[in-house]
Amino acid sequence: MLPLALSDTIVALSTPPGAGAIAVVRLSGPAAIALTNEVFRGKDLTAQPGHTLHYGTLRDGDTILDEVVVSLFRGPHSYTREDVVEISTHGSDYIVRELLALLVRRGARLAEPGEFTKRAFLHGAFDLAQAEAVADLIAADSALQHRVALNQMRGGFSRELADLRQRLIDFAALLELELDFGEEDVEFADRTGLLKLLTEVKTLVQRLLRSFELGNVIKNGVTTVIAGRPNAGKSTLLNALLNEERAIVSAIPGTTRDFIEDEVSLEGIKFRFVDTAGLRATTDVVEAIGVERTRQRVQQAAVVLYLFDLATASPAEVAADVADLPLPAGAALLLVGNKLDEAPAAAVAELRAAYPDMLLLSAASHAGLEELRQRLLATVRKEGLDAGAATIVTNLRHARSLEVAAEALTAVQQGLQHGLGTELVASDLRRALRALGEITGDISSDDLLGSIFTRFCIGK
Repeated sequence: MLPLALSDTIVALSTPPGAGAIAVVRLSGPAAIALTNEVFRGKDLTAQPGHTLHYGTLRDGDTILDEVVVSLFRGPHSYTREDVVEISTHGSDYIVRELLALLVRRGARLAEPGEFTKRAFLHGAFDLAQAEAVADLIAADSALQHRVALNQMRGGFSRELADLRQRLIDFAALLELELDFGEEDVEFADRTGLLKLLTEVKTLVQRLLRSFELGNVIKNGVTTVIAGRPNAGKSTLLNALLNEERAIVSAIPGTTRDFIEDEVSLEGIKFRFVDTAGLRATTDVVEAIGVERTRQRVQQAAVVLYLFDLATASPAEVAADVADLPLPAGAALLLVGNKLDEAPAAAVAELRAAYPDMLLLSAASHAGLEELRQRLLATVRKEGLDAGAATIVTNLRHARSLEVAAEALTAVQQGLQHGLGTELVASDLRRALRALGEITGDISSDDLLGSIFTRFCIGK
């Protein structure tokens, strides 16, 4: 993905080349159409209306590079709100390289990562939160992640923030007016009404903050650690869940020395499964390191599958192992008895009596695997992860700004309750407004924009 630009006009390879594929080179800016017209043979592009397609050839002097279709989008009716041209060419690496080189010789430059979306933001096509959602939408690899990103890109989160901010701005204006008439000791802002408003706004801010925990899981997947003693079948279970031979399976205990992880989507929810070293006391230095890493991964898990061998484990052993697991607060624990096809009925009955909610399966034959998938889905849905239509914060920058806003609103509340001067209260209120404004880009700096858009892919 290599973008370019002509002075104030940017151009980029938006679709990668490949054998038998179509590559799309995109230009944006005031000279986009004129530049394309210099190398295009067909209709005069400068005289054509926007939202039209034109067939012709691309030429470097008398040399024909390719037969192409050119799409015209005249600003402000385009993604960037500038004139935009998209050149659909055959996906040959050679053709794409020659086309980019030709455009560079004509005065173009390589666009920066995220420059198209940055220009769209600067021209008012959408706010900063929506711009960041574009990157999330591109990166989405589960249905739930896609729904949340699409909701944010279409302005769901932004509208909620705009409403909060406007209500605070109305009261801030009255406080600022009081400062202008400070010597006359008048109050334009109703303190009782302001306290009520602050309580409502703070409640909404805290709800958005709480949603970040869910949003982080949606964006990065539900970390699900498979833990248990050596030879319990953890690697076999990982392979069965992924439906591929991802981990080495051996009857020799302690084969897995480090964790192996991979992702799979279950009904639109992304799970990151982690196969770990078997938990046991060992004098083997390498295996001991693996055991310690297992404990560390358990401490980072949202869900822990404790796997045990139905044929050899006793209820007391399972209880001792579970008690020793360093489960983080809020993590879900599922007990899973494996090797059902090899276990004596009496042993299964004894464990079932002790742990009626445990799952029974045979990872090797995939028996009981679907029940495990459904239990995993029920576990995360219970936590609200399936509420894709709700406003959910998935961006760490947004969460930090909300934390600052919540802290500032608390200071405003305390200031009003203790009768602090209007100037101090107004200062804290301005801090809350600034924090909320930074999320949507109403208040931004070049450093902030650079940090955000450099994380985008080139060409977007």
